[in-house]
Amino acid sequence: MRIEQTSPCLLPLPMQMETLQMFREQGIRDRVHQWYHENGYASRSALRLAPLVWDARLSSYAEWYANLRRWDCALEHSNGPYGENIFWGSGNGWMPANAAMAWVSERRWYNYWSNSCAHGKECGHYTQIVWRDTRKIGCARVICNGGKGVFMICNYDPPGNYIGEKPY
Repeated sequence: MRIEQTSPCLLPLPMQMETLQMFREQGIRDRVHQWYHENGYASRSALRLAPLVWDARLSSYAEWYANLRRWDCALEHSNGPYGENIFWGSGNGWMPANAAMAWVSERRWYNYWSNSCAHGKECGHYTQIVWRDTRKIGCARVICNGGKGVFMICNYDPPGNYIGEKPY
C-alpha cells in the first residue's frame, strides 16, 4: 500500500531525517503504517477520533530541532509552540515504530476517569497522540552522538495535554 504525504494516518508515522524522497524509497512510512494496522495500535481510530494528517511545516520544525540534538542526543523538549513527543534509544537501530510503540504503550498507565497516570508512571506521550483536537503531525529522526543513539521527535498541532482537560 502506498501512502501519499497528505494521507491521514492513525498514529504518528515518524519520518527519518533524510529527505522525503529517501523516505519514500526506503518505504519506511508504508511499513510503519502496515505494522500499526496489523498489530492493532490504531489508538485514535479505536477512540473514534479523526486520523492525524502529515504536515510539512511540523516535519520541518521537527527536523530543525532534531538537528540541534544530533551532537548530544539530549532528551530535552524544544519548548516550541507545538505538542511534542521525544524518544531516545541507545545504538542506531531504533526505528519510528519503536518510538510510537513506546508512546502508545503508556495507554496502560492512563486512567480516563481520574484523568491521571498511575503513580510513578508516564502517560503524557499517549495522551498527546489521542488528544481530540490535534489534527496534524510532523516527525523526524536523527542518529546522534556519532552513532551512539537515535533521537526521534514528533510535533502535533494543535497541541494537547492541557492540565485539567481530558484528552478525548
